[in-house]
Amino acid sequence: MTAWVLDLSASVLGLTCVFLAGRASKYNFWVGYLYTVALFLLFWNRNLYANLLLQPISLGINILGHYRWTHPREGERSAEDASALKVSMLNWWERALCVVSVLVLAFLWGLALDRLFPADPHPYLDAVVTMLILTAQLLSALKKWDCWMAWLMVNITQIALHSSVGNPFMTIVSGLYLINGCWSLYSWMKRYKNNG
Repeated sequence: MTAWVLDLSASVLGLTCVFLAGRASKYNFWVGYLYTVALFLLFWNRNLYANLLLQPISLGINILGHYRWTHPREGERSAEDASALKVSMLNWWERALCVVSVLVLAFLWGLALDRLFPADPHPYLDAVVTMLILTAQLLSALKKWDCWMAWLMVNITQIALHSSVGNPFMTIVSGLYLINGCWSLYSWMKRYKNNG
């Protein structure tokens, strides 16, 4: 499969998945499963090993999120739909922990990539993107408003990464993700305030 077909396929699936997630639709997870496969193949083709190795972990987080969004515990139910998980927020201590974890793990992961996979053109940038994605995905799986702050950082770093390795569609898609992330940040805040 040619690189541009992989890039285009991943782009369309990713846009669909993020669009649905921004609207708090549980169907984003079904598209997310296909998106994970497309990204695995794309990153394999481009030697972006940190992002490649992220995909099995992403699949696991996607499964967790799918379950959590559709099986809320008592006190976690949305006011709009009792069968759905409501949007919640991290406290300041949890946010600080997320930031420190991303920085430390990205440095260690970048160091490992630099030594283990010398073909990776940008090991530290690749590692930062990887850790931000894992954080954003985990927060999304828990339906935390803060996930959109992490996604905005992911989008900015991915624009730099994809443009540097020649993935034109994914660069454009990352820009569209950035726009969707801004809208979703606002939209999920409204859901949070309405206990949705």
